[in-house]
Amino acid sequence: MIEIKNFTKKYGELTVYENFNLDIEEGKITCILGESGCGKTTLLNAIARNTKYRGNIPKIKCSYVFQTPRLVPNLNVLENLKLVCNDEEKIHEMLKKLDIAEKAECFPINLSGGQAQRVSVARAFIYDSELLLMDEPFSSLDLKVKSAIIELFFEIWKRFQRTVLFVTHDVDEAIALSQRILVLDKGNIKYDRTLSSSPPRALGAYEELRRELISVLV
Repeated sequence: MIEIKNFTKKYGELTVYENFNLDIEEGKITCILGESGCGKTTLLNAIARNTKYRGNIPKIKCSYVFQTPRLVPNLNVLENLKLVCNDEEKIHEMLKKLDIAEKAECFPINLSGGQAQRVSVARAFIYDSELLLMDEPFSSLDLKVKSAIIELFFEIWKRFQRTVLFVTHDVDEAIALSQRILVLDKGNIKYDRTLSSSPPRALGAYEELRRELISVLV
């Protein structure tokens, strides 16, 4: 269990979190769902120690999947991944699992948006982290590509069982990928539900849960 206790974060006079507490179950995919500006990214940055804060967050080795792939443009795919892992066999195996093995020598400019984000997912998994942080990782992708990457992501996750904290403002993404969904509002958790069925779930399915989450968000 990863325990966040009394987390407080302010930007000047603006209080984003005050004495916030959260337990993250290890080996599970937990989703933080909320509108833009509710503090989702701030929480990830604090966990990754990319921002100053008050409170108790354990020091955790993190990997990241961002909203955009953030690949080094003058390095090819293999070279980008070798920045976090020197094991080429492991890298090629991961690229194969993500259906982009043939892109190992390609530069980011020659990749589609979906392919580049698959490289980002590969980078997160080959890095030996304790916690995988995902910040709106599918928001720039069209529905078909998003569905494909979510399925591939979950297949890889089943093998590694990495603890994942995933933030999004998209209800369908939260339902598709998560085992536990939290709704965040003004630095507080206003909804917390563990789902009984196993992901991945079809985007747009589970209409009753979808309506329930939307009603909490509005």
